[in-house]
Parts: sequence; C-alpha cells; structure tokens
Amino acid sequence: MTLEVHQFPCLSDNYGFLLHDPDSGETACIDTPDAEEYLKQAKAKGWTITQIWNTHWHPDHAGGNEAIKAATGCTITAPANDAAKIAAVDRTVGHGDTVTLGNHSARVIDVGGHTMGHIAYHLADSGMAFVGDSVFALGCGRMFEGTAPQFWDSLTRIKDMPSETTLYCAHEYTKANAAFALHADPENSALQSYAEEIERKRAAGEWTVPFPLGRELKTNPFLRADDPAMQVRWGGDAPHETFAALRAAKDNF
Repeated sequence: MTLEVHQFPCLSDNYGFLLHDPDSGETACIDTPDAEEYLKQAKAKGWTITQIWNTHWHPDHAGGNEAIKAATGCTITAPANDAAKIAAVDRTVGHGDTVTLGNHSARVIDVGGHTMGHIAYHLADSGMAFVGDSVFALGCGRMFEGTAPQFWDSLTRIKDMPSETTLYCAHEYTKANAAFALHADPENSALQSYAEEIERKRAAGEWTVPFPLGRELKTNPFLRADDPAMQVRWGGDAPHETFAALRAAKDNF
C-alpha cells in the first residue's frame, strides 16, 4: 500500500506532517513543532507514532521531540550537523544516508544554508520530499547560518529531483513569497498565473502546501538564480551570487 500523509496546521504558521505506512503500521512525525497537536492528530487517526524525522534544529521543528518520545517511545532521527542542538536524538544522518518507514525508504539530502545541518527526506518511490525550511512555495528559508554558495548547492540538489516530485515545506508563507517573486521576476507569465491561484486559495482559507517541484522550477526566483534573465536583472557572475542578491532583497522586502 502507498504511504499516507496527514497534514495539519500548528503553531502560528507551521504545518505538521504525519507519514504513515499502512502495511507496517509505522508512523513518522516529520519534525515536531507542537507535541500536543501531533499526539492529538495521531490519536484521531488511530496511528501509533514510531519515529521522528527532524530536518533541522530550530524549536519550531524539533521542540516537541522529548514530549512525543516520552509519550510514545519513538525513535528520533536528526541531521548530524545539527544534532547537538536537538533533544533526545537516537540516530544521526547525513547526505546520502537512508531512513526507512516499513518497507519504504527515504534518501537524506543535504540542504544546508538555513541551518548548517538542514536535511530533506526524499521518498523517490512515493514521489515526495519533506524539505523543512530549505525551500518554500515561491521562496526559500532565510540564510541564518550558511553561505550563499552552500545554499545554492542545496537548492541545486532539490532542483535535481524529478520535476513531478511533490514538495512538503513547513510553513504557509506562500502569499508573502508570491509578492516578492512578482517583484523579483515581474515578466514571468507562469508566476503571474500561480500568484493569482495563490490569492484565490488563501482568500478561501485553502492551503498552498504541498506543491509540485516542476512549477517551482518555472516560478520560484530562488530556484531560477541560474537563469540568464534573472542574472541580468539581479546581477552576479555565478548563480550563487545572483541567489545571494535575491536572498538579501527578500530579507529587506
């Protein structure tokens, strides 16, 4: 049977995700922004939490680890380079490692930049990836700890996934991201249509997450820092320089 993803809002603008394998009965929390809400949602689904997969150390991603582990006895997997800042870790992983849920496997991808150790979990056979705060619909995470070359390399690894991959990011930032994207890339007709769809969805109280990678490749300015037109508009002799200019502009937008 295919994996099931249960998505729910928590905190002010986070999304929580429970990944469930019906065959084995295993359930993984993808990050733990709100322990109480995760336990409530799992109980309502009749699922038993057996694992936590952390993407990075920030409290709105790992803050619920200890409470969920205390309640369920689950096993916690976390990025090696962030693990010193994450509670109750059982296993650390890095780029190229594999984690499993029942008979399903996820490849760990280094997407450092937002934090040094940020990772994503790519379930290629299921056509999905959990990307935390590395990339958002029409945006990317703030570069709190990493460097522009590092972050651009991370985004390149996301760009290299199959275009039909469904991306699950951790926040509902899309409306604000769309406003900047239109500023950054005003002549992009695909972006204009996407922004109109986002406006309609948010006005109706609908979520904009998850979303297909293929559309982001055409519309997300941060993923298009290697596009000649973006480099002309924003400067830079290399994609990471154009990315840095875009990220600095978004920080002050």
